[in-house]
Amino acid sequence: MSKTVEESQPDVIFHCAGAAHVGSSWEQTANTLATNVRGTHILLEAVRRSQPKTRVVIPGSALVYRPSSLALTEGDPLGPSSPYAVSKLAQEQLGIRLAEESGCATILTRSFNHHGPRQSPSFAASGFARWIARIEKGQVEPIIHAGNLDAVRDLTDVRDVVRAYRMLAKHGVSGRIYNVCSGHAYSIREVLDKIIALAKVEVRVQVNSSKFRPNDTPILLGDSKRIRSELDWTPQISLNQTLSDLLDYWRHACDRE
Repeated sequence: MSKTVEESQPDVIFHCAGAAHVGSSWEQTANTLATNVRGTHILLEAVRRSQPKTRVVIPGSALVYRPSSLALTEGDPLGPSSPYAVSKLAQEQLGIRLAEESGCATILTRSFNHHGPRQSPSFAASGFARWIARIEKGQVEPIIHAGNLDAVRDLTDVRDVVRAYRMLAKHGVSGRIYNVCSGHAYSIREVLDKIIALAKVEVRVQVNSSKFRPNDTPILLGDSKRIRSELDWTPQISLNQTLSDLLDYWRHACDRE
């Protein structure tokens, strides 16, 4: 890693690699911790030794916060409730330590849920959209097997999130944490209903308790005042547009399967 960083001499690194699925972290705890924590440590050490002027954007997770029914700010209490969340908090602390001890520029986010075209179907909205696309093509039965539909999540289009990361790379304050979120929350049931409304066929929903996560956070809503005021960033893509684009993506992708 040090050789790669030294040879490429990057101006900015977006550290998006890692184990990203919350549900899988319960069965693959060791791998989640090793990938997210040890992997981040190796990268940051390479930057510190070889290219200390490189700015590193470390996308974190809002799941590091203690559950709350209110919109969460960057100063709210922490309380990660899954192995994934623990790994993201440790990753974040490594970034803060590098900034404080070595003077390297690390910009940290606590990103809330984001989705859009090309997202893995292991995530709820993308999984629903892919299944509907397959139903439309007659590949599967017209039933969606869903998990907890009552969970409420702050949702942002991935394209808006990428724009936020690029702005943070240029103008974010080193060592400072930024919520990346829309400030608007929707239940998974609302998201599913909106996708079904876009379907060209009749679709039934069947809740499957085996798909529920241990210690699932009931509501996750963010306060984005810091990034809005410091960088003038606001989401531009509506939920309806995101879901329409996501379903269209899977319609085309299923043609190639």
